[in-house]
Amino acid sequence: MRAIAQGVADALPEIVEEAVLTGSVSRGVADDVSDIEMLLVTREEVELEECYGLAAAAGLTRLDTWGPQGVPTKRVSGYRDGVPIELVWWPHAYAEEMVDAIFAGNPGGTAEALANGVALRTSGLLGQWQERLQHYPDELAGAQIEDAALTWGGFTPAGLLTIIRPTERLSCLERMVDDAIRVMLIVFALNRVWQPTTKRLAARVAALERKPERMAERIEEALTEPDLRRAVLVMTELQLETAELAPDGPNIVRARKWLSDAIEILRQQQ
Repeated sequence: MRAIAQGVADALPEIVEEAVLTGSVSRGVADDVSDIEMLLVTREEVELEECYGLAAAAGLTRLDTWGPQGVPTKRVSGYRDGVPIELVWWPHAYAEEMVDAIFAGNPGGTAEALANGVALRTSGLLGQWQERLQHYPDELAGAQIEDAALTWGGFTPAGLLTIIRPTERLSCLERMVDDAIRVMLIVFALNRVWQPTTKRLAARVAALERKPERMAERIEEALTEPDLRRAVLVMTELQLETAELAPDGPNIVRARKWLSDAIEILRQQQ
C-alpha cells in the first residue's frame, strides 16, 4: 500500500506542495480491508473538478466525493490497483489555519493524523507541524477534559432510568457511545496524546500510563450487553473511574458526585 501511495504522490504536479500519508498505512497497522488515506496540500485552493482531474491523472478510477461542498477542503475517493484511496486536499493557508486550530482547542482528528503522518512529498511543512505537535499544552488538556465531562451531570441521575427501558435500546446506545467517546477524550488528554479515531482502540490505549483498567474491553462490554441496566452500569462505572483520574475542575468535580449517585441508583434496580 505504501508503494501505491507513493505512486500517487509522484504522479501529482508541483502545485501539490505536501503529500502526507495518514491513517493505518502511515502507522504500519493496515490490513487487507484498509484503505489509503492521504492529505494533499496545494499552493492555492483547487476546485473540486480540478481535484478529480489530478486524481484521475494519478491513476485513480471510479472517482467520487463526500462531505460538505463549497468549502476549502476538497475530498476525492477512488481506486488504484484495486485499493481504495481517499484524498483530502487543503490549500496551504487553510492547512496552517487547521494546525493553529488544534492549539486553539479544536484538535479533532487532525492532530493525530498529522502527528503520525508520513511525508511522501514535502516542502518541510509536515516536519514543522510535527515539531509543534510534540508538545500537548497542559491548558489545552485541561480544557478538553472539562469539556468532555460537561454532560456527566446537570440532570437528575435517576434520568438514566429512562434509557434502560426495554424499548429504548437506540437511546441507550446513543448515550453510551457518546459517553465512551468522552472517556477516550479524557484519557488521551490525561496522557498528553492526541486523540485517535475509535478504530483499534485496545491497541491505542495499551501504551498509555494513565487509564482505567480494561478500558477498551469495558466499552465493548457495555455496548454489547443485552441487559440495558447492566450495560449502563458498566459504562457509568468506567466514566467514574475516568473522572477520578482527572484533575479537579468544575465539571469533573460535579461528574464524580453525579456518577456515584447514578451507580447507586442503577444498582438498586437489580
